Amino acid sequence: MSVKIPMAGVIGSPIGHSRSPDLHGFWLKRYGIQGHYVHLDVAQSDLEQVLRAMPKMGFVGANVTIPHKETVLGIADIVTDRAALIGAANTLIFRPDGKLHADNTDGYGFVENLRSNAKWDPKAGPSAIFGAGGAARAVIASLLDVGVDEIRITNRTRSRSDALKAEFGSKITVYDWVHAADMLEGAMTVVNSTSMGMVGKSEFNISLNALSPKAVVTDLVYTPLRTEFLEKAAQNGCQTVDGLGMLLHQAAPGFERWFGVAPVVDDETRQVLLST
Repeated sequence: MSVKIPMAGVIGSPIGHSRSPDLHGFWLKRYGIQGHYVHLDVAQSDLEQVLRAMPKMGFVGANVTIPHKETVLGIADIVTDRAALIGAANTLIFRPDGKLHADNTDGYGFVENLRSNAKWDPKAGPSAIFGAGGAARAVIASLLDVGVDEIRITNRTRSRSDALKAEFGSKITVYDWVHAADMLEGAMTVVNSTSMGMVGKSEFNISLNALSPKAVVTDLVYTPLRTEFLEKAAQNGCQTVDGLGMLLHQAAPGFERWFGVAPVVDDETRQVLLST
């Protein structure tokens, strides 16, 4: 009797740019696992039909990216609390009973990246986040989960920050964008969750002069790896953590669930993505 070879993939549209197949392919080879991980370009109108068919094709799960991360919550049979809280899923498990299980590991990836690459105490003081989009939601949920008492957020469109405060509660403090620099006073964890500083986007132009040198500063952007935001923070004496580690760590729980091995995120793993 032949053993089924497990398959997984990343679903989005467009999806050719995704580096996830390089990462998961590396782990499959490293651990000697017979399996495959592929790009899957799926239109929004076809998403549910494709997801229902995938288990019959030998798929054990998938990652989900733009534009499907929110839509999939309405299709899944089981949604984890953290995926529901964040309002999006990035990891799907096709269960043996046929049910579609949706989770979000972005917050896990964020926390593990800081824990692995800095001397980070989430309870050392307030956190400050630039941006109020989907990535910020995952960061806020994970910071609250590890015990941060105060989270300061700012966004160009104030209403989006206010919406997050209404949803996540009294530990959230909103700052107007024009006063964004003020929220850095005493902040011990500082996060850029905006696209500012990314290749092809506008530069990060907010003053970081109020940063404490004891702060841990991270940018979710990883193209370029060393953003101007991180460079300025390093000049202030801060520990800095680039965004590539979050991408690596958020992938690990899915790989373990699909292929049965907990992959190690190390320098060799980073190099796989840096060299592609």
